[in-house]
Amino acid sequence: MQKKISSIPFQGTPEQEAKLKEAIANHRDDPGAVMPVLQEAQEIYGYLPLEVQTMIADGLNVPLDEVFGVSTFYSQFALSPKGKYHISVCLGTACYVKGSGDVLNKLSEELGIEAEECSVDGQFSLTACRCIGACGLAPVITINDDVYGRLTTDEVPGILKRYKEA
Repeated sequence: MQKKISSIPFQGTPEQEAKLKEAIANHRDDPGAVMPVLQEAQEIYGYLPLEVQTMIADGLNVPLDEVFGVSTFYSQFALSPKGKYHISVCLGTACYVKGSGDVLNKLSEELGIEAEECSVDGQFSLTACRCIGACGLAPVITINDDVYGRLTTDEVPGILKRYKEA
């Protein structure tokens, strides 16, 4: 699944930028510095927008396409911000054959976002993953630490309502 670049405008703070510059300085002379700097950058910002990747490339004096390649190759990195409520839909085999694709489509319709996107208000983000490890509860979604199993599309609006009202 290809990662999408966020359509939400980047809003970094001067404090975050100072921390990123410090991380770059700490790793500037290390071989393979891109990976640890990306990890620290994601801790600082919560995701890796193109503006942050550009600062890393410039600071480490490496091509932007190298930084972008690493950030898109590894699943630990996110190119879009996570919402207050991060929804992950399992698309593993057991979940998929029991309708998780339909659940993902319903969530997307209800939230007005696609997989790997965050709502403009920052309340919800949606991710499709390969396996949550709860195959006996298929189809399964998680919302932060909450697990919902044996779902039908009809249950989606009620589940979302709980978080919208929280």
